[in-house]
Formats: sequence, structure tokens, C-alpha cells
Amino acid sequence: MIADVYIELKEGVTDPEGESTKKALKLLGFDNVKKVSTRKVFRIEIDENDRKKAEEEIRQMCEKLLANPVIQKYKINWIS
Repeated sequence: MIADVYIELKEGVTDPEGESTKKALKLLGFDNVKKVSTRKVFRIEIDENDRKKAEEEIRQMCEKLLANPVIQKYKINWIS
């Protein structure tokens, strides 16, 4: 099974990289940019046929390593 795991900042957490990118885009003349936010995507291929078990394992990966639960949230999208 393959899943894309999206990690992004929770609402209210400052995103300095997104803000810097927004400023740079405006300096380049892209005046219609309202907001830029950053996120990471991990594509994980897992050797498990049971989707429930695979999802639980990926959730554990997120909580133990991939995401900082204090400031980040994650979303799992299954590819196959």
C-alpha cells in the first residue's frame, strides 16, 4: 500500500518560510498572492494488506517522528 502523508502547521502557528516566500513573490510583482503556507509530503510504501493496520502504523510514524504534534497536524491520503 502507498500513502502520501501531508504535514502542515496548525492554525495560529507562525510560518516564517511561507511569509518570506509571500514577500519575495510580491517583490517579483505577484501582487495577487494572499497567503503562502508550507507543508511537507512523505510518500510511504508499506508492506501491509490491511488498510486499518497500515493506517495505524502510519499514524504512529507521524506521532513518533514525522510530525511535531504540538505545532503540526497531518493527513493521510491513500494512493493504492
